[in-house]
Amino acid sequence: MKTYENKDCWGISTSIDLQNCNPDIIRSKEKMEEFLIAIVKEINMKAFSDPIIVRFGDNPDVTGYSIAQLIETSLISGHFAEKDNSAYIDIFSCKSFDPNKAALFCKNFFGAVTMKYTSLFRGVNENI
Repeated sequence: MKTYENKDCWGISTSIDLQNCNPDIIRSKEKMEEFLIAIVKEINMKAFSDPIIVRFGDNPDVTGYSIAQLIETSLISGHFAEKDNSAYIDIFSCKSFDPNKAALFCKNFFGAVTMKYTSLFRGVNENI
């Protein structure tokens, strides 16, 4: 996070891929809402408005929940694929947060077997 602050970045974007999640959790609307409330608190953000939680997909290859939670400093979103019990979560904020802490929280919450994540500092003219 020192690099983030030293580079005077506008924001940080973290993409988290989870594989082999607990199928009961990623198929539960209640768990999706619980997750959004918990991740906002975990990364020390403030929710803005109610969460959006929608399950859709006529094609079994893409059926699952899509979620979004506006935060005062931007957005948390996620897409869940029931076919292979995977999750794809994105967190973008102009307030700093710890990407590793956020990714581990997501992995644990959804009971994922594997996780990978990448972060990108936004608003700088060089790659870090």
